[in-house]
Amino acid sequence: MTKVVSLSKKAYQTLKDLKRSNESFSDVVLRISGTKQKKSILQFAGTWNGSDIDEVYSKVKKDREQSASREIEI
Repeated sequence: MTKVVSLSKKAYQTLKDLKRSNESFSDVVLRISGTKQKKSILQFAGTWNGSDIDEVYSKVKKDREQSASREIEI
């Protein structure tokens, strides 16, 4: 079901500027309002497209090494 919504020229231009190439205006509204259905993190497993995976891995590893661990008494 669709509804017609009136926007000022400024509001339309702002929405248009936020719109990604693969999105509809409805997608933009849902994304910026935070109401778009959340995806499970498992849906992203194995989808890394960047060529900088080694750099990212090194940074994560370095950050983990630098974080202080805490001992817990039980």
